[in-house]
Order: sequence, then C-alpha cells, then structure tokens
Amino acid sequence: MSTNFKELGLIEPILMALFEEGYTNPTPIQEQSIPIVLEGKDLLGCAQTGTGKTAAFTIPVLQIMHQQQQESGRKHAQLQTLILTPTRELAIQIGESVKAYGHFLNLRHQVIFGGVPQFSQVQALKRGVDILIATPGRLLDLMQQGHINLIVTGK
Repeated sequence: MSTNFKELGLIEPILMALFEEGYTNPTPIQEQSIPIVLEGKDLLGCAQTGTGKTAAFTIPVLQIMHQQQQESGRKHAQLQTLILTPTRELAIQIGESVKAYGHFLNLRHQVIFGGVPQFSQVQALKRGVDILIATPGRLLDLMQQGHINLIVTGK
C-alpha cells in the first residue's frame, strides 16, 4: 500500500506546496527519508537520478526550520541551514526546489555560486537568509571576505 505525504507527518503549508507542484505520493527515498529527518536524525541516502532525493531532504528541513521559527518567534531571516553542493546546476536545482516546497513558509533562501558577479548574492545575504545553497568555491570566497559567518552559536 502506498503512503501519501500527509501520512509522513508533513504540515499543511508544505502539503499545499506539494499539491501545487503536482506531487501525490512520495517516492521510496522520500517515504524512507522524510520521517527520519523529521525526527532530527542524521541520514545518508543513495538513489538513482530522478527519484526525488532533493525533496527527500529539503522537505523535512523546511518543516523543521518552520517549526523552530514558530517556536522561537524569530521574524528576521538568519542563516540556519547550509546546503553545500558541487555544481552551480545542482545549486540552482536545489534552490528551485526549496522555493517550490517552501512557497507557503516564511523562510528566505539564497543560491550562491561562482562564475558570476557576486554583488547580487552579497546583497541578498545582507538582507538575510535562512537557507544558503552554495558551491564550495563561492562559499569560501564570501567567507574570506567576511560576508558569511558559519560559526555555530548554540540552539
């Protein structure tokens, strides 16, 4: 019997976004991963291209971040999650997924990668982001320039 997204314990704003994206039932990697990540456990997943790996980790991360934002009453975007990816193409794809699945959430994200002027990326960082999707080279560049600080400061 197939599981639906609601049975995975997802919140209504994410369920609405998934519906808008045309998602009906989770893929096997999503069905197995989402509950584990929602429990706050670490996970290493492996699946073929096109099986929904991006949704398998971004959906629960968005839910956890939204719930933490609600509990803390935090209104202003501040970096909470870093998604590090090897290529600009994958960074853009993950950014589009975060935008789609988080459509009804009050979370800001930014994609940064090299090979393009950094000005607009730096401006977005100054306005505040909750989720940063980055390639290693540009991340290191912006850290060295003092635009990004990844020092962990507790919960």
